[in-house]
Amino acid sequence: MNIFESTQRLLSDRPAFIAEIRDRKQLNQKIASLLLSSFVFFAIYGLIIGSFHSVQQAISSAIKLPALYLLTLMICMPTLYIFNGLFGSKRGLSQHFTYLLSAASIIAILLCGFAPVTFFFLTSVTEADYSFFLLLNVAILALTGLFGVLFLYQVMQPGTETSAEDTMDEKTLKARKLILRSWLVLYGFVGSQLGWTLRPFFGSPGEFVMFRSDGGNFITGVMMALERLGGG
Repeated sequence: MNIFESTQRLLSDRPAFIAEIRDRKQLNQKIASLLLSSFVFFAIYGLIIGSFHSVQQAISSAIKLPALYLLTLMICMPTLYIFNGLFGSKRGLSQHFTYLLSAASIIAILLCGFAPVTFFFLTSVTEADYSFFLLLNVAILALTGLFGVLFLYQVMQPGTETSAEDTMDEKTLKARKLILRSWLVLYGFVGSQLGWTLRPFFGSPGEFVMFRSDGGNFITGVMMALERLGGG
């Protein structure tokens, strides 16, 4: 099996690929391909950002970045599946998983598209520019994540899956849309906090550590980086 087959089809023939998920065609094969290829793409980007610090950090980040995205997906998927089912969704668990993996794969592909830019800054900045490098990559991760979320919002819209869903009443459709929007907010929140828990990914100047023990959250971390960048 070509592990990159599904990601190639996402790029070249997305409508047909999404239609196959809707029709439940070869879902297991798609899941395996998307899971493996997205892991590889995330690992490549993790390797680059971790190289800012050391070889140890590069290897650590190449493992932790795929874990961040895929664990976030695993943590949040049951909530979406159960609430959708309660409000009339006909999508199976494997369909939910394939849609979510497709969104994760789009994020991974986009990150690889940004990889040359990140590598350029990696080779042209110093340890003193740590805050700049961190914020640059936070912006890249946020932008690619936004595209992944928009893709997921489009393909998971209620009323687009089966003819049975097309006959749902207006209140149920509104409830399903609210569930999807709320879940996307939850997905972003869980992902950002899990990323904070798994840090460091970039490795601040100093000794290599696998995980940091201090508390806090993603928002305070970004604010601190902005203050350091501004000399505050």
